[in-house]
Amino acid sequence: MSIWWSLHLRREAASVPLARRLLLGTMESAGVDPDVSYDLSVALSEACANAVEHGGGAVDGASSEAYRVTAYLDGEKCRIEVTDSGPGFPSGRARSPLRPARADAEHGRGLCLIQELADHVHIGNEPGRGGAVVSFDKILKWKKDPSLLPA
Repeated sequence: MSIWWSLHLRREAASVPLARRLLLGTMESAGVDPDVSYDLSVALSEACANAVEHGGGAVDGASSEAYRVTAYLDGEKCRIEVTDSGPGFPSGRARSPLRPARADAEHGRGLCLIQELADHVHIGNEPGRGGAVVSFDKILKWKKDPSLLPA
């Protein structure tokens, strides 16, 4: 089975649970194991929260008040991409290894959490357009009685 969807969302806090619920509903309908669905939904929430908080500002003179979430469930893998149109990551940050935040820090855990929950993570800037791109994937496991899988 192959399912994909893409959302264009306002950079508002209310958009984060919307994206998360859509992902969880899609994976539940497809018969994905709830533990895998939960891990991916937490990772998606972190990526969306980063886009909402850091994906703003002006790029090439235009305001960036939106971001995009795209999810692909294809065969045995789910791939999620969150793209904003803000200033992107500072030069070199996208390629440097992620360091965990201090234990008392209130911010700075999101990208490390995504890295822990997903099988593969790519963090970078949108080539030629500005903005950050966080993409991650995870191998799927299935419920014993999936509702939409062919018999």
